[in-house]
Amino acid sequence: MPESDVALSAEHVTRRFGDVVAVDDVSLALPRGEMYGFLGPNGAGKSTLTRVLCTLLTPSAGRAVVAGYDVSTQPKQVRLRVGVALQEAALDAKQTGLELLRLQGRFYGLSGGDARARADELAGLVDIGDALARPVATYSGGMKRRLDLALALVHRPEVLFLDEPTTGLDPVSRARVWEEVRRLNAEDGMTVFLTTQYLEEADALAHRVGIINQGRLVAEGTPDELKRAIGTDVVVVTLDGSVSTALDVLRATDVVQRVDTSGSTLTLSVSDGPAAVTPIAVALDRAPDVAVRDISLRRPSLDDVFLSVTGERIADKDDPEHPTAESR
Repeated sequence: MPESDVALSAEHVTRRFGDVVAVDDVSLALPRGEMYGFLGPNGAGKSTLTRVLCTLLTPSAGRAVVAGYDVSTQPKQVRLRVGVALQEAALDAKQTGLELLRLQGRFYGLSGGDARARADELAGLVDIGDALARPVATYSGGMKRRLDLALALVHRPEVLFLDEPTTGLDPVSRARVWEEVRRLNAEDGMTVFLTTQYLEEADALAHRVGIINQGRLVAEGTPDELKRAIGTDVVVVTLDGSVSTALDVLRATDVVQRVDTSGSTLTLSVSDGPAAVTPIAVALDRAPDVAVRDISLRRPSLDDVFLSVTGERIADKDDPEHPTAESR
């Protein structure tokens, strides 16, 4: 795509910390106005790449350009054009939310009157009522997250970086953040780079998704494209008894394309789910030392995509009992 249509690009970006490679030769490009979900477990490198793109870290190798400016050689120009809300909101607990919004406006060159007017505009986004006039020390975690998002928007950025913006929030607060992010993207045309561990968040919000694992970009596409790439349907079986015996039995069938295991749960990729359920159930019923506790049919999810490309489920990535993957 023409450079003028690109909001953000990374070309072979690598970031090392001593001997540890946190981001490993990542390349990607976001057109203006896209909502991009960057998906991965803790320690995968997604937050490190975010910090490189918003100039908080310099790349060890490669090049990144955001809003038309190089993050290494033109960091000040990048910072004037991006908004950033990181995992931990760095808020002065002694100031009120309103004071922080006005101060942020002044930092970005707004006049006193314009900063006050912009703070008033964003007060609806913060949605914490009279608490906006109270010190941040009195805020809940959800209130702090929403205030941090408002602060990132004071100067109307071209590109908004959200690094796990809803981690730790209750469902109501999370829904409010989702609603506002959708509005910013749809109505204001803001490009959004969203890192998350929440599969449903990426599925619900992102136009495209990139999956990072061990510092490398391992898959990229729309949520539907990624789901279709791993098969038509998924059969999930929960067992009592011998998993290894069940795997031997399933390998002998002609309906199962792939088997992924997580403890006593088997996730089976099949081309025709309704037709596959009965032969799978019959084969397992005849297997010695195997009892089927539950069997269900569903469409693939982003968690299935992550399992397919990494051999692990995102929720289990840091668990020593994380699953293994096998292909027939």
